[in-house]
Amino acid sequence: MATLLHIDSSLFPADASASRAVTRVFRETWQQRSPENTVVYRDLTLDPAPHITADAHLAGLTDPAGHTPEQASALAARLRLVTELEAADAILIGAPMYNYTIPSTLKAWLDNVILPGRTAGGTPSSKGTPVTVVASRGGSYAPGTPKENFEYVRNYLTAVLADVLALDVDFIVPELTMAPHNPAMTELVPLFEKSRDQAFQDAAARATLLTERLGA
Repeated sequence: MATLLHIDSSLFPADASASRAVTRVFRETWQQRSPENTVVYRDLTLDPAPHITADAHLAGLTDPAGHTPEQASALAARLRLVTELEAADAILIGAPMYNYTIPSTLKAWLDNVILPGRTAGGTPSSKGTPVTVVASRGGSYAPGTPKENFEYVRNYLTAVLADVLALDVDFIVPELTMAPHNPAMTELVPLFEKSRDQAFQDAAARATLLTERLGA
């Protein structure tokens, strides 16, 4: 039996969110492959992680023996999220692009789980854990496109997830999700549909691969 930590951060409900639609395919495949597998679900829109405070930040860098009551409480809240991360055999993150970067709720979660000396530093506690990121976006920011230099989702999450937390990162990128809703993008609808369908296929394939790899 394996545990999947599933995190969604889209502002929109499942029937209106491109990232949630793809993470749902991944999760359903994960559960269908092995019904006994565990899923820990965290919806950062409905249940946001607290933004990091001075107490929470300092508590993560100093000896617990010297913590104030406020620092101890803030660290305990961070450690609940850290423990959740460390207990996962695989991680799934829905990360839509908002204003060229990730949702603030996802940034707040990351600020909490990046804990020097534990999840980050010389021997990260979740090193090698596979993480699949569904990085949906309304347009295209692929290499060679006019907005290539505005892509701050994959670049940032690669730095944080792979370089800092030492996770094994894989991206699924549904693009042009605004095409069905923006008349100026009507001619791009077929490309959106192709990207969406490929994302669904990739999500199912990735979930299948991980359940096989983990023996789950």
